[in-house]
Amino acid sequence: MEQYITEFSKYFIAIFMALYTYECFAVFRYSTEEKRKGIYFRQNILMFLVHFTCFLTICVETGELDYLFFYAFQEIILFAAISLFGMIYPRINKLLINNICLLLSIGFVILTRLSYERAIKQFIIVTVSLIIAMIIPFFMDKFKFLKDLKWMYAIVGIAALSAVLILGSVTKGAKLSFSVGGVSFQPSEFIKIIFVFFVASALYKASGFVQVVITAVIAGIHVIVLVLSKDLGSALIFFVVYVLMVVVATKNWLYLFAGAAGGSAAAIIAYKLFYHVQVRVLAWQDPWSVIDNEGYQIAQSLFAIGSGGWFGLGLYKGTPDSIPDVEADFIFSAVAEELGLIVAMCLILVCVSCFIMCMNIAVRLQDKFYQLVAFGLGTTYIFQVFLTIGGGTKFIPLTGVTLPFISYGGSSVLTTLILFSIIEGLYIIKQREVSKSVKTKRKTTTGRNSDRRAGIYEDSRQREYSFSEEYDIEE
Repeated sequence: MEQYITEFSKYFIAIFMALYTYECFAVFRYSTEEKRKGIYFRQNILMFLVHFTCFLTICVETGELDYLFFYAFQEIILFAAISLFGMIYPRINKLLINNICLLLSIGFVILTRLSYERAIKQFIIVTVSLIIAMIIPFFMDKFKFLKDLKWMYAIVGIAALSAVLILGSVTKGAKLSFSVGGVSFQPSEFIKIIFVFFVASALYKASGFVQVVITAVIAGIHVIVLVLSKDLGSALIFFVVYVLMVVVATKNWLYLFAGAAGGSAAAIIAYKLFYHVQVRVLAWQDPWSVIDNEGYQIAQSLFAIGSGGWFGLGLYKGTPDSIPDVEADFIFSAVAEELGLIVAMCLILVCVSCFIMCMNIAVRLQDKFYQLVAFGLGTTYIFQVFLTIGGGTKFIPLTGVTLPFISYGGSSVLTTLILFSIIEGLYIIKQREVSKSVKTKRKTTTGRNSDRRAGIYEDSRQREYSFSEEYDIEE
C-alpha cells in the first residue's frame, strides 16, 4: 500500500501543479479581482492538494508522525496568510499572495525532505516574515516622503555593504553576512530593495544625461563594494536592475547597449581577477573534465535533473543530498529530481506569472516614482530566479544566489516577502488613483447642462461604469 501511495502521488502532484499554473495565466483574461474570484478559489484548492499530497508521501516514506504536526502548522500559517491579507486589504492582488504561498509550501516540502531541522528554522522565519509583510502595504500609501530620500537610500546602502566588506564573515570565498547576537543575516538582500528606491527617487523627476551619470556613480559604488566582497551574484543583480531602470526611466535604448558593453567588460575583468570566477566558468564550460573537483556540484545537479524525468523519482527516492549546498544554490535540482520536470517547469512559470503581474501593476501606476519602484522590484525578483535556475541547469555560470521562497535562507525569505508586500502596496495605490479619476469624471458629468441630449448623456454614463468595472472600483 505504501508503495502505491508513493508511486501515484507524484502523478497527482504533477497534475495539480499543472492545473494551478494554468490558472496563474488564466487570471490575465479578466480585468477585475471580482471576476477572478473563481480562479483564486481553485488555486487555493490546488495548492493545498499539492501540499497535502507531498506531506502524505513524506509521512508514508519516513513513518514519522511528527511530520503530520509540522504539516498542520504549515497549513495554518498558509491559510492565515491568504485569509488575513484578503481581510486587511480587500483590494489586494490575490494572484501574488497565492503564488507566494504555493512557492513557500514547495520550499517547506523540499527542505523537510532534505533537512527537517532546517525546515523548522525556515518555518519560524517565514512566520515572522509574514507578520512583518502584512504591515508594509498599509504604510506604502501613507509615507509620501519615500520619493524624497534619494541620498538617504544611497548612504544606507553603501554603509551597510561596506560594513559587510569590513566585518563580514567569509562564506564560500565571499563576504556575504555577519552575525549580531548570534543571528546571521545578509545585508545585500535588504539593500536590493533600498537600491531600487534610490534609483527610482533619483530618476523619477529628471532623467537627463547628467542625472543618469550622477546616479550611475552611486550605483557603481554599490557594485564595486560588492565586487570587493566577492559577492558577484548580488553585484550582477544590482548592475542589471540599474541598467534596466535607467532604460525605462529615460526611454533611451542606447543605455541598454552601453550597459551590455560595460557589463561584458566588467565580466572579463572579474574573470581575470578572481580565481573562484575562473573555477565557475571552467565548471560551466565542461564540468565533466573536472568532475572530481570544480565541476562536481554542477555535474551532480545535472545528474539529478536528468534522472527525475517528467514526473520525478518520488520523494525520498532520489539522492539530492549528494549535491553540495543543495538547500540553497541547487534546490531547483532537488525539485526536478524527486518531483519531476513538470513540477519544475511549473515553478518557473509561476515565477513568470508573478513578474508579469508586477509589470502589469507598474504600467498602470500614474506616479512615475511608483512605476519605477514596481518595475525595479519585479525585475530584481525575476532576474534572481533566472540566475539561480540558470546556474543550476548549466545555462549560465553559477552565481551563488538563492531561489526566492524555496531555498533555505532567512534573509532571502524576509526580503522577498517585503519586496512583494511593497508591490501589493503599490497595487492598492493604483486602485486609489483610478478611484479618484473616476470620481473626477463623475463630477464633470454631474455639472453638464441638463438640456444635453439623453442619448449622449446615457452613453457617457455607460462608459464611466465600464471604466469603474475595468479597474474594480466600487460605486
